[in-house]
Amino acid sequence: MKDSTAVVLLSGGLDSATTLAIARAQGFQAATLSVDYGQRHRRELECARQVSLALGAFRHTVIAIDLRAVGGSALTADESSLAVPKDRSHEEIGQGIPITYVPARNTVLLGLALSYAETLSAFDIFIGANAIDYSGYPDCRPEFLRQFERLANLATKTAVEGQGTFRIHAPLLQKTKADIIREGMRLGVDYGLTLSCYDPDHEGRACGRCDSCRLRLKGFQETGVRDPVKYRKD
Repeated sequence: MKDSTAVVLLSGGLDSATTLAIARAQGFQAATLSVDYGQRHRRELECARQVSLALGAFRHTVIAIDLRAVGGSALTADESSLAVPKDRSHEEIGQGIPITYVPARNTVLLGLALSYAETLSAFDIFIGANAIDYSGYPDCRPEFLRQFERLANLATKTAVEGQGTFRIHAPLLQKTKADIIREGMRLGVDYGLTLSCYDPDHEGRACGRCDSCRLRLKGFQETGVRDPVKYRKD
């Protein structure tokens, strides 16, 4: 496995940064891939670039695909037409699929990562999906990832010709947010470079009130460590 190439989907958030650190710790040379899909919180793309550099990826690529044309999500809609939910309890966050769900986003992102991996002759793809401390997204479930891995090995020239077998790695899938933070700190992740917020202000400060911020803050509270990012209330 040492020195094998992996494509790592990197959003600029806490989970994907930890996933990149894990891939590097496992001996992979990482090509990071971020997707500019028209997300309202575009500051995360700059965070992804910084995280990629800090954790030693050999290449960082950004692909633009505008999912605002599809619509259906508070993350791609204008604030005046569809607001990001705020101040929900952890019980509310854990119920149902919220309007921050971007239709088929992980299918799209993994499809792009698969395409990129094939051009690099890489057969390992890492994604920071989590099925425990998350907002109910259906494309973060283990059964989805298993089926996508199956699709990858049916739909690509390199797999069909027997050059290799694609593997989808989701090392955070069964970890709590606190466990993820502890693992990242052990691996030297600078969480001050990351941004998890769905609705940061123009200065890039996290709101502290959206589902993603609340899950992140809960994780740091459980570890007994202060979150190093700036919040609007700071």
